[in-house]
Amino acid sequence: MEILKVENIEKTYTTRFGGQSVKALQGASFTVEEGEYVAIMGESGSGKTTLLNILAALDKPTSGKVILDGQELTSIKERKLAAYRRENLGFVFQDFNLLDTFSLEDNIYLPLVLAGENHKTLKAKAEPLAKKLGIYEQLKKYPYEVSGGQKQRAAVCRALITSPKLVLADEPTGALDSKSSADLLNLFGEINEAGQTIVMVTHSARAAAHASRVLFLRDGVVFHQIYRAGQSEEEMYEKISNALNSVIKEA
Repeated sequence: MEILKVENIEKTYTTRFGGQSVKALQGASFTVEEGEYVAIMGESGSGKTTLLNILAALDKPTSGKVILDGQELTSIKERKLAAYRRENLGFVFQDFNLLDTFSLEDNIYLPLVLAGENHKTLKAKAEPLAKKLGIYEQLKKYPYEVSGGQKQRAAVCRALITSPKLVLADEPTGALDSKSSADLLNLFGEINEAGQTIVMVTHSARAAAHASRVLFLRDGVVFHQIYRAGQSEEEMYEKISNALNSVIKEA
């Protein structure tokens, strides 16, 4: 079942000086099925960050539609957007976005606290997730007391605590070493196998190789895609690398 539909999205920015218009997206369209794991790749300036911000309801397109589980994001009133994001979207960022003055536990609780849930509910939802993600023993520690991989696991736990319809990941392995990156990507695979829909923006072909489908952005449009279709991670990695090399040659 289709859970996300991006329909002919355009985004035009006007520069502060000179009033020139820059088109970051020029008609990007794609769909994501419920339970799918999609990676989005593209060179700098291809429109990846703009697209992610629009999917996250942090920015609005100049034209086109984004529909998540039947709800058109542009139709949500500004005063209700924060609550909508909190209830329907989970976010995993490159730099973790954890609050240093909060323990990992309190960082994970934060979306539920903002939603007004009681303390018993917080513990009941957080503890099983923390155990599954391997950070239960670190919950009372602060971000500066744990490793980058543990910080990112806490961020994933926070993203999943509200049972979101869609998890959006922005370069989630960008600040991690190779082992922590591999651990996180394996974790994403397990989360996806459990039914979670994931859309990940990444520069890394190795990270994208874990997805079930890879979309390639260029000049603000989706111009190519690769399906896993039973291929191994190494086979997927080779296909992605070949596709990226072809883009470079065409440039």
